[in-house]
Amino acid sequence: MNACHLLLTLRLNFRAAQPILYGYLVPIFFLAAFAGVFASPANEMGQLLTITVLGGACFGMPTAIVAERERGVWRRYRLLPAATASLILSVMTARYLLVLSAAAIQIVLARCIYGAPFPAHPFELAVAFTLVCFAFLGMGLIIAMAADTVPAVQALGQAIFLPMILIGGVGVPLRALPPWAWHAASFFPGRYAVDAMQACIRGGGLAAARFDLVALTVIGAAACACGAMIFRWDSEQKLTGRAKLWAFASLLAWAAVGLAAGPITEADLHSISFENLPDDNGVVAPFAAGLDNLDATSVGRLATIQKKLDDWKPDREKEIIQRVRNDLCVCAIPDLMEDPLEAEIPYVVFERLKRETPREELRKALGWIILHPDGGSIVASIPDLGQAKPEKVRERSVLYAKKFLLRLM
Repeated sequence: MNACHLLLTLRLNFRAAQPILYGYLVPIFFLAAFAGVFASPANEMGQLLTITVLGGACFGMPTAIVAERERGVWRRYRLLPAATASLILSVMTARYLLVLSAAAIQIVLARCIYGAPFPAHPFELAVAFTLVCFAFLGMGLIIAMAADTVPAVQALGQAIFLPMILIGGVGVPLRALPPWAWHAASFFPGRYAVDAMQACIRGGGLAAARFDLVALTVIGAAACACGAMIFRWDSEQKLTGRAKLWAFASLLAWAAVGLAAGPITEADLHSISFENLPDDNGVVAPFAAGLDNLDATSVGRLATIQKKLDDWKPDREKEIIQRVRNDLCVCAIPDLMEDPLEAEIPYVVFERLKRETPREELRKALGWIILHPDGGSIVASIPDLGQAKPEKVRERSVLYAKKFLLRLM
């Protein structure tokens, strides 16, 4: 990396108004806005830090690069006895230091003004923050190379910034969005940025965000490679067809990560609270520890139920989340009907699900059902088990989903 170029870039950034606006005033504005909406920004600091990086990546860095290119500055840089990669790295490092300082200011202000606690894992947060910057600044490099003018930077930046803010889990928490948005958010890097940093701020640290870190690394590597391949020194240079293919290839990394992630991430699962869950031996949502000490009649009835489940049409549903939701209804209805085997039937259903469903798929399906209790359809009537009000069945199904997930985690 060219140290002289890095220092020059930092000096130029602090001399211009726009970098100061995007780098410092906008993050402070979002901090105040989040505090006004959520009362305290403590649970949304991952989102706030992501917005800070996103603003620098979508607007701050590409605006500076394009403005310099329009003035012919980069044409002169090309004459320097330095590798292109060295100059690109110094520009990205300068922006990284700017957003890092802005993020530190946000954390301190959140603590001093709103009483938000400091991050639980500060060093791990620094690692996660660096990976987020790597991924997002790579995208910013592509914007800078694709845009011919500063207004074009604003347009391209908004095309990335706004979707991530609105449906990518960055501006609006995913828990407040409809189920289709959860699926869409899996294809946006903003979701993984929020999850990774929030895990370090209030959760279990990097261990709870392994997939998020891998996703950010893949997206960042693809974006940086693309930005380097289509790098333009002069405003007169135009993007070739090959350059556009490189830009498209970087988006394939988003698609690959989204397909691999599915609608639920590890951070989502760890955000689920199991407090106030009814006791397994209680009246609500009972759950047997095993099938010992059952009389012959009970054993025979359980065998009959298992056999009927094998032929039960709702249990052959292709969509795994709905199939698991149907099986949870098999647990909920006997509970509501006070069936003599209300505690043993959930045990049988759970063991069956574990045998027939891959562990990770089952965990994510249960997590989705817990986080989206009103989604999907409910089976309110089952022969030989009874019939109950759909809203009650849905409520008990979620309790059993939590008990199943707790055992898997």
